[in-house]
Amino acid sequence: MQRTSLKVLGSTERRWDEIFKASGEQYPPPTLVFYSQNGQSGCGAAQAAMGPFYCPADQRIYIDTDFFNEMETRFNAPGDFPIGYIIAHEVGHHIQTITGQADRIRKAQQSVSEADGNALQVQMELQADCYAGVWAARDTNLMEAGDLEEGMRAAEAIGDDTLQKAAGRRPVPESFTHGSSAQRMAWLRKGLSTGDPAQCDTFKGSL
Repeated sequence: MQRTSLKVLGSTERRWDEIFKASGEQYPPPTLVFYSQNGQSGCGAAQAAMGPFYCPADQRIYIDTDFFNEMETRFNAPGDFPIGYIIAHEVGHHIQTITGQADRIRKAQQSVSEADGNALQVQMELQADCYAGVWAARDTNLMEAGDLEEGMRAAEAIGDDTLQKAAGRRPVPESFTHGSSAQRMAWLRKGLSTGDPAQCDTFKGSL
């Protein structure tokens, strides 16, 4: 699974490099860091319970090696493409960081209510889902039969409403920080169908 992850990261680097070059810009790729149970990142502790995450301070993606098994067991999302989707999603956060989008959102969150701040965070996550779809659409060599379905199952499994239900709680949209299953699948599908990062503006009318 680590080999698959590195292969995906290399693929995202090539695809985003092409996209940035088309605009006359240079793409500085992130670094992928594996750890087991506990680690350290430029943003503080890295713990298995946190799941994969991107740290803007050191521009690295951190993944606990046990998460790959969790994708199959807890989230019922086996296969290589869900791993690709997760990594490409974190690369999406890297794109938001290097373009300044992430800073703009964080500043906006400081002046709004908690619910509105959560809504902005959801839009950040959905944009990263869309960016993951853009990557997959542009690297069809990695896409095999059934991959789209695997990706959709993974997006559905990690929706906030699905996770809250699995924990025995009633879904509370105001508390969502990543988006519902339907939203995550819709934005991943939009990236996949267009292959165009310009179509990933989840913030229309919000800023």
